[in-house]
Amino acid sequence: MEGENAPSAPDAPTTCFYHRDRVTGRRCTRCDRPACPDCLHQASVGSHCWECIKAAAPPRSEQVRRAWRSEGLLVTKILIGLNVLVFIPTIASGGLLGRTSSDFHRDFALSGLDLASGEWYRLVTSGFLHYGLVHVGMNMFVLYQLGLTLEGGIGRSRFLAIYVASLFAGSFGATVVSPSALTAGASGAVFGMAAAATVGLSRRGVPFTSTGWGPMLLFNFVFTFAVPGISIGGHVGGLIGGLIVGFLMLDPRVAYHRPWLGYVAAAAVIVVSAAGTYAFITGKYGTCNPVPFAPGRYNCTG
Repeated sequence: MEGENAPSAPDAPTTCFYHRDRVTGRRCTRCDRPACPDCLHQASVGSHCWECIKAAAPPRSEQVRRAWRSEGLLVTKILIGLNVLVFIPTIASGGLLGRTSSDFHRDFALSGLDLASGEWYRLVTSGFLHYGLVHVGMNMFVLYQLGLTLEGGIGRSRFLAIYVASLFAGSFGATVVSPSALTAGASGAVFGMAAAATVGLSRRGVPFTSTGWGPMLLFNFVFTFAVPGISIGGHVGGLIGGLIVGFLMLDPRVAYHRPWLGYVAAAAVIVVSAAGTYAFITGKYGTCNPVPFAPGRYNCTG
């Protein structure tokens, strides 16, 4: 009829941007595209589609870094877990309470002749083996306390660098002082960590006697020489390695102006310790080969 508006056509049904066969009346509050309930997720304001959520997420590397930061004492817990895990097989061989050498010790502990035969992995594996429950328990207790003191403050990478450098330095010292012994334990690495903690706290103005770790080091240093059966070389070597790396990595002035220097020091301690061990072993034993069907016996040339 003249003068009246013609009726408008009904709006076409709106379908989800992803599921084209699903009619929806909802939209993403971020991109304003129509989306079905399966594609929308509740947000602080409105609902966002899964594509917007994916686009806004940080890179995978950043997600890993955030997860690491949120997990307290991650490196400390991993190191303790590895030591405990390696200790379990020694229990079956009677190594729960005493210094009984199990097959595991004979295969992975530190020994000069075994190094001369090419088993250089013992420089590392020996640092995760222990003789008895008291041995592993004391070392892991001290390591956990060191984690509380250091890891959160200096960061995981620095904590691990000091630990590994101290472990290698301890293995070097143990090899030089007692090459014929079957040496095992994380004591060298723990000694190095304690030395680094003492240096780091002292360089920040904490008196030596108030660091907590300084007096403990003195007591254990005396204990090392007073009680037989303790690896003097392992303790002293780890302590020296920890002092060197700790001084360059945890001094606040060095860490601020040249943060890379501490990592260089850790790498240098590892390389010098490994090279020094190689030079000492080859100079003392030459090259050794196991005697067939005679465990523990070697033919050495050089």
